Amino acid sequence: MNNNYEEMTNNKKALEGGRISVLGARVHNLKNIDIDIPRNQLTVITGMSGSGKSSLAFDTIFAEGQRRYIETFSAYARHFLGSMERPDVDKITGLSPVISIEQKTTNRNPRSTVGTTTEIYDFFRLLYARAGEAYSYLSGEKMVKYTEEQTLRLILEQYNGKKTYLLAPLVRNRKGHYRELFEQIRKKGYMNVRVDGELKEIFHGMKLDRYKMHNIEVVIDKLVVSPSDERRLKESLKTAMKQGDGLVMLLDADTNEVRHFSRRLMCPATGLSYSEPAPHNLSFNSAE
Repeated sequence: MNNNYEEMTNNKKALEGGRISVLGARVHNLKNIDIDIPRNQLTVITGMSGSGKSSLAFDTIFAEGQRRYIETFSAYARHFLGSMERPDVDKITGLSPVISIEQKTTNRNPRSTVGTTTEIYDFFRLLYARAGEAYSYLSGEKMVKYTEEQTLRLILEQYNGKKTYLLAPLVRNRKGHYRELFEQIRKKGYMNVRVDGELKEIFHGMKLDRYKMHNIEVVIDKLVVSPSDERRLKESLKTAMKQGDGLVMLLDADTNEVRHFSRRLMCPATGLSYSEPAPHNLSFNSAE
């Protein structure tokens, strides 16, 4: 326990000091080498052939970084990856999870870049797709997403005591008369819709100007938000999520202000929504 605590303390100090410290490396041609490598900088290891450059970089530093990272996995995951031996070294501190890019010869291509040639471009696409944050190109605000439970809590907290309309968006900025859509909504038992920002009661044969752009939301529920009606709100929210394909709008009846909620990434101000970033979205050839 004391040795582990001491190792964690030394590693933390090395990280804060901005260096990777290798003590007593004896892998292959290395003869009990001690070295400090600065972090967050480009470091080049040079030397004669056979002096141990690759042994230090790949077989010592990379091997130990990979071994430590894999040790954080569950026993089930490690079963498929197999065990990794600790390199012959006394101590390494300040080490993070590592990536190794192998040396290779490639055919010359005028469209190639350092990123595509080394394939680090693929790693960056994966990194930004998983760790990146999306922002709305309409409002500049950070895109957000909510579960049904989070949406329920937000509505109860921010709209308590307010008269509201729970809406499910069906049409966003599209042309058409939508007579069949209104008839389908009416047959489902819904009597009211919000068309281009105006609340209307559905009637038989209702249709719009087919040459104009329209926004249509069906009114799922009208209620004064109260913790006592949480069960009703939860059921209505579930229905709205289903009808709106994961999108929900809440209209404040007094101020006529609308708030958007979504299970997907969405701009809370404008309601702009799109799918989670994926590596292919960051490709040179992607139109997105």
